[in-house]
Amino acid sequence: MSDTANDINRVTTAIIKVSIRLIIYALVILILYEGITAGYQFGYEVFNPTPMTRGAGYEKTVMVQEDQSGLQVGQMLKEAGLIRNAYAFAVQARLYGYEICPGTYVLDTTMDPRDILDVLDEGAADQKGEKE
Repeated sequence: MSDTANDINRVTTAIIKVSIRLIIYALVILILYEGITAGYQFGYEVFNPTPMTRGAGYEKTVMVQEDQSGLQVGQMLKEAGLIRNAYAFAVQARLYGYEICPGTYVLDTTMDPRDILDVLDEGAADQKGEKE
């Protein structure tokens, strides 16, 4: 090959390497941004819960089974339209030491997840009082 062809190949190779590095850096920055944003939103939901509706809400009747975990209860409440994030609900229950008691509950969409946990935990307190 001629010297000109070799020079063109070196320049082309250098441009391709720089382009690949820039693409990798951009992807890393995008992934970090999305991860940080999702983490912030999750933390905000855990530590500053908000109700599904403000003002006039509507009531939903839910039944908590004996063998349901906090996450399963959270998923049920999310499907019922009472909370936004089942994982945040499960973390709140564990973090704040709530005990979710089986039973049938009438909950309102104006209640935030902590209010709902208070109701579900009061059911546990009622059952403890009955056992004593």
